[in-house]
Amino acid sequence: MTVSSTPKPDIAPERQQGYFRAERFLRAAIRSKNSREIPHRILLHNNMRRWPHRPKACPDMEPHVVIGPVPDASTRITPHFSRSRVELSTSLLVIGAMVSVQLGAVIAKHLFPIGSPTTVACVRMMLAGVFAMLLWRPSLRVERQALIPIVALGAAIAAMNLCFYAALHRIPLGMAVTIDLLGPLTIALIGSRRWRDALWVALAGGGVLLLVDGGGPVSWSGVLFAVVAGAGWGAYIVCSAVVGKHTDGHDGLALAMGFSGLLATPLVIANDAAVLMDPGFLAWAAALAFLSSLVPHAIELAALRRIPAAVFGVMMSLDPVVAAGIGLMLLGENLQVAQWLGIGLVVIACVGAAWRPQESADRTGSAWRGATGDRRTDTAATLR
Repeated sequence: MTVSSTPKPDIAPERQQGYFRAERFLRAAIRSKNSREIPHRILLHNNMRRWPHRPKACPDMEPHVVIGPVPDASTRITPHFSRSRVELSTSLLVIGAMVSVQLGAVIAKHLFPIGSPTTVACVRMMLAGVFAMLLWRPSLRVERQALIPIVALGAAIAAMNLCFYAALHRIPLGMAVTIDLLGPLTIALIGSRRWRDALWVALAGGGVLLLVDGGGPVSWSGVLFAVVAGAGWGAYIVCSAVVGKHTDGHDGLALAMGFSGLLATPLVIANDAAVLMDPGFLAWAAALAFLSSLVPHAIELAALRRIPAAVFGVMMSLDPVVAAGIGLMLLGENLQVAQWLGIGLVVIACVGAAWRPQESADRTGSAWRGATGDRRTDTAATLR
């Protein structure tokens, strides 16, 4: 909110007093704590914008107030790039978010010899909760209707991460991420009446069968943990949609992440409290929390401001391919041709489910970014 005033003319003293009184009132309103909630610009001026050049024949010209919307700062200071250049930079941002998440999973796999998957997941949730509370500083005053959804969201985050790391300990990274993606896919297809969605379900099912049976012996407990992690991801999406209706900005997500950290603390103490005294383990766990939560959240939020949610969902469907590639390059996890084909079928199913008509694009895109498309929330993190 800005106030701009022009030099005062040689008018009657009583009118000058009224002018100064109005200006003081507006400047006090700007300094008040509620000024950020007034999306307007108040401009003090008269019919002649340049007071020194006002004609002498118009001494009674009355100053008045005009209220209008403030132009977005980004439109004034941001250079205008071509559409193709913006789309290219946004695609690189989304790929960077996926790479960041999978690099966090690589760090987690390297930490498993030091601490169990449960310990690694719990320490990561504790640190991510602390980072979220310090970075976003959410208000602790929330609506009573939001308490249960926030608690449920925190529990979903805890269950999702515990099961995902348990699956990651038993099966390759690409397989775990591909099976895990079935949760958001299910949420995106629930309630759909289009006959084409049955094709996506069949493709996803065939892809999972090829992924599980196409590479020899597989840990079925790891597959089960990945399925449960996908269910937790689906619960996270549903809970975040409810939380977004009762909280503003990042408050709901930060409180849920803090609550999941509180849930994880007793598990760490009971399971392996000695790792909390290991500075090397804590440093790597902090990097894990940073790469898996904060970096992708910031990148995805920036991307969602540039592209529609449905396009973002199609891009995020490539996550299994990125995970399998990073698993191959950094972890030496070789997959058979049939397994790569299964990952491709799941990706095609996810792209088909995410690419919907414009009227339902926001709802579909929210399923892929792990949050709601509601205007009152900026939550976009997938927290994987």
